Amino acid sequence: MEHANSLFWEVTFWEFVLVTVALGGGAAFMTGRATANEWLSVGQLVLYMCLLALAVRFIHFALFRGTLLSFQYYIADLIVLLAISFFGRRLMRSRQMATQYGFEYERAGLLGWRLRR
Repeated sequence: MEHANSLFWEVTFWEFVLVTVALGGGAAFMTGRATANEWLSVGQLVLYMCLLALAVRFIHFALFRGTLLSFQYYIADLIVLLAISFFGRRLMRSRQMATQYGFEYERAGLLGWRLRR
């Protein structure tokens, strides 16, 4: 199948979904959860996602003949990975706040918490 260049992917859509969303996104989700579990800063999470986006670009390059040093597609991969990692971080943080500080907070939906009444 020919490369279907787009604003967000230079390889085919399915290759983008496989590498960036499934493989990279899974790693990003677990990294987001790990940084929340260890109470690390958001800056560290962003640094980890920048490195992971480089690895995802390399996989696109090595397996699907994508461009290794493409700033546009690096940023697109980074945006997707950051969104998934922040979701994982928020999911873990809401669980932490409700369990570790259960005397003061309770869960408010999937990603939130509120003061106990």
